[in-house]
Amino acid sequence: MVVMKFGGTSVADRASIERLMAIVRRQRDKDAATPSGVRGPVVVVSALSGVTDRLLGVAAEAGAGDAEGARHNLRDLRARHMTVAEVVTDQALRAQVQADIDVEFDELERIVSALGVLREVSPRWLDTIAATGEVVSSRIVAAALAAHGLHGAWVDARKAVVTRSEHTAAAPLFPETTVALEAQMLGPLAAGQIPVMGGFVGATVDGVTTTLGRGGSDYSASLFGAAMEAEAIEIWTDVDGMLTADPRVVPDAQLIGHIRFDEAAELANFGAKVLHPSTIAPAVKKGIPVFVFNSRKPEGTGTRITFDAPRTPVRAIAGKTRTVVVKIRSPRMLATPGALRAIFEVFERNRTSVDVVATSEVSVSVTVDDDQHLEAVVAQLASFGDVSVERNRGIVALVGAGLGESTETMARALHALGDLRLYMVSLSATGINLTLIVDGDQVNEAMRRLHAAFFGGAAA
Repeated sequence: MVVMKFGGTSVADRASIERLMAIVRRQRDKDAATPSGVRGPVVVVSALSGVTDRLLGVAAEAGAGDAEGARHNLRDLRARHMTVAEVVTDQALRAQVQADIDVEFDELERIVSALGVLREVSPRWLDTIAATGEVVSSRIVAAALAAHGLHGAWVDARKAVVTRSEHTAAAPLFPETTVALEAQMLGPLAAGQIPVMGGFVGATVDGVTTTLGRGGSDYSASLFGAAMEAEAIEIWTDVDGMLTADPRVVPDAQLIGHIRFDEAAELANFGAKVLHPSTIAPAVKKGIPVFVFNSRKPEGTGTRITFDAPRTPVRAIAGKTRTVVVKIRSPRMLATPGALRAIFEVFERNRTSVDVVATSEVSVSVTVDDDQHLEAVVAQLASFGDVSVERNRGIVALVGAGLGESTETMARALHALGDLRLYMVSLSATGINLTLIVDGDQVNEAMRRLHAAFFGGAAA
């Protein structure tokens, strides 16, 4: 059985869902030709492209007391979903799914009216509002598959994914989710149906709606695949697969045909947009291969992510801007046990994640992306010594499982940067990435130079 996840651009409109159905039909026919016969696939969908952002905007309007503006946006969203639902060609099924859409949006209008009076949107209500996109899109896709002879069966993700209660970024409870998924999925699968559910959405053990955080639909697919012991997890998006660099920065970036799990995770953490950083964690634990395909070019080979891809010094290059460097200098740290632990406890207390670290006997330099609590961090770090903050920096990372074994590769990278100023250089403990801190406005140029050095093409 294969889990197939389709992103927002793959369900954006009627034409997109028609392509989705053709892809699912091809998988269905492929399964029918195997000795085990048809079983699935399981289909996971995101909200229609742009809908989650619109829903969060609706929540913000309600919180600001603009209930009428929130209701106006909900009416637009309702109309869009009604139009997309016309992909359901069976009249009875279309009438049912449109009635379901009305139920969801009627409830949302009641919620935003109440929140508009309260002028406050709690994380719990934010999850309830944001989850609607996946709930409605999955209903449409399930009905469309059923109308076209593909036996789609809607599964409510709120009954299949059990999470903790940290609203807006709830962590799934894997044992409980496995039990819930089996209860919801085994019936449809045994009946030869194709279960369809929204990603990103779950519920607490008490049945309160939660979401897994932005990018959580990919995580849902990986979670489902691991729980159901799928033979593969497919991520269908609007790019050909994982590339050697961001094509918006490096136009001649190349498709990566095969990549290791750890390399894919590193690239996601350092800015690659194809996969959410948490996406592949459940698949990694089970050793289930993950594929990335383009739903607009289903004939493409895509990218395969497994444990056993060949080791190479540089698999790809990633970069991100708007990084802040924090430096702590003090002779008192020299040979002082526990100094590093105490410094990092400051970041932990202030819920600020550290990306890159470089240390010496008397100084520590770190990078952070989220500077929301930086003022408090700096104030508390002052007790250790002199603290300085450098904004407008950027990170460029070379990622490859064999990188740490090749001194020549690291020297080549530094040479390729030429006259670009470097502020920090860090080789990860596992030797899988070399991280370079440069000026934020030089990230793209650094990526182009490094890509030209390792993959060919022009440096400018």
